[in-house]
Amino acid sequence: MTDRRIGAVTFLVNDYDEAIAWFRDALGFALVEDTPLGGGRRWVLVSPGDRGTPLLLAEASTDEQRARIGDQTGGRVGFFLHTDDFARDHARMRAAGVRFNEEPRHEAYGTVAVFEDLCGNLWDLIEPKLA
Repeated sequence: MTDRRIGAVTFLVNDYDEAIAWFRDALGFALVEDTPLGGGRRWVLVSPGDRGTPLLLAEASTDEQRARIGDQTGGRVGFFLHTDDFARDHARMRAAGVRFNEEPRHEAYGTVAVFEDLCGNLWDLIEPKLA
């Protein structure tokens, strides 16, 4: 059997430290790695937990990259944060200032609500329905 998985997903940000603080404080992510690469660049990984795919926070360095901050998926929900307790995480995130674009709703696949990250990208907070 082959062991394959996505190791990380690049996530464009304005500033490394601002993004680290937001993911840590607003979403409860852990800082997995922060390694200087020289020239002001860093290898910064944040993760929602032990089994979650980390985000590689990439500070935009060109006008083209800066234009993509907050619109990495063309206005669609592009990131999906799964939780085992929607009510707990929704309340904690709201208390931390996370902006939800809708009230929680119940779908066939679980409980979900769309929120915006610090850059304006859209995410789903989802508690999947148990099979």
